[in-house]
Amino acid sequence: MNHIRFNLKVYLLRHLQVMLFSLGQLWRQLLTSTMTVLVISISLALPAGLYILLQNIKQVSNQWNYVSQISLFMEYNFSDRQANTFTNKLQSWPEIDAVKYQTSNKSLENFRKLSGLDDLLNNLPNNPLPATIIINIKKDSLNPDTINNLLIRLEGFAEVEQAQFDMEWLKRLRSINKTGQLGIGILTTLLSLSVLLVIGNTIRLSIINRQSEIKVIKLVGGTNNFINRPFLYAGFWFGALGGIVAWFILLLTMALLSAPINELTLLYNSQFNFQWFLSPMIIALPISGIILGIFSSWIATKSYLSNIEPH
Repeated sequence: MNHIRFNLKVYLLRHLQVMLFSLGQLWRQLLTSTMTVLVISISLALPAGLYILLQNIKQVSNQWNYVSQISLFMEYNFSDRQANTFTNKLQSWPEIDAVKYQTSNKSLENFRKLSGLDDLLNNLPNNPLPATIIINIKKDSLNPDTINNLLIRLEGFAEVEQAQFDMEWLKRLRSINKTGQLGIGILTTLLSLSVLLVIGNTIRLSIINRQSEIKVIKLVGGTNNFINRPFLYAGFWFGALGGIVAWFILLLTMALLSAPINELTLLYNSQFNFQWFLSPMIIALPISGIILGIFSSWIATKSYLSNIEPH
C-alpha cells in the first residue's frame, strides 16, 4: 500500500513539474505566447458575447409574451355608456384576462405627450383618434389558433372598426432570435476550428524548434508519452489562459454596454434587467479553452512527433 502511495505521489509530482515547466516555456517566449493567447481569447469571447445577447433578447420576448394584447379601435360615435356594457361582455369571455377602456380624449392626450405635436393637434377641428379597448389575453390562450378565432369574433361586432393583435412584431423577433442561435452555432464551430489551428500550429513550431532535444530523449529511451507531456500541458495553458482572458474581455464589454442598456430600459419604463451570465462563463470559457487546447496539442504531437526519429 505504501509503495502504491509512493508511486502515485511521484507520478503526480512529475506531472506538476512538467506543468510548471510548460508554463515557464510560455513565459520565455512572452510575446509569441501573448499573441496566441489573445487570438484564442477573442475567438472564445465573441460567440460567448453573442450568446449572452441572444439570451437576453429571449428573456425579453418571454416576458412580453405574458402581456400579449389585442387593441380594439372603436367606431367614431362609440359612447362611454356603450363602453361599460361592451367591456363587461368581453370580461366574461374565457380567453380574456383583463379589459381596459380608453376614451378618444385620453388617446389624444397620450399621443400629444409622445409626439410633441401640440401646435398641430391644437389646429385640428376635432379629435381624429377613436376610443380604444385594450384586451389582455390569458396565458393558457396564447396560441395562434385561439388568438385568430378571438380576432374574428371581435371584428364581428358592429362597434369595432378594427381589431389588432399587438404581438406580431414579437413573432418576427423570435424568428430573428432562432436565426441568430443558428448563426452563433456556426460561428462557434468556425472559431473553435480557428483555435484548434492556432494552438496546433504553435505546438508544431515548438516541436520543430526542439527536434534535437526530442531526438536525444528518444536515444536515451524516452517514451512518446513522456515526450508528449510538455506539449499537451502547453496546449492546456494556452486554452486556460485564453479562456480567462476571454472572460475579462467579456466583463469589460458588458460593463461598457450596461450603461446605455439601462438608459434604454428607463426610456421605455421597463423592468428588464440585463443578464451578464458572467458566473457560468468564468467556468465555461476556461474549460472550453482547455478542451480545445489539449485536443489540438494531442493532434499536433501525434502528427509530428512520430516523424522525428534519431538516426
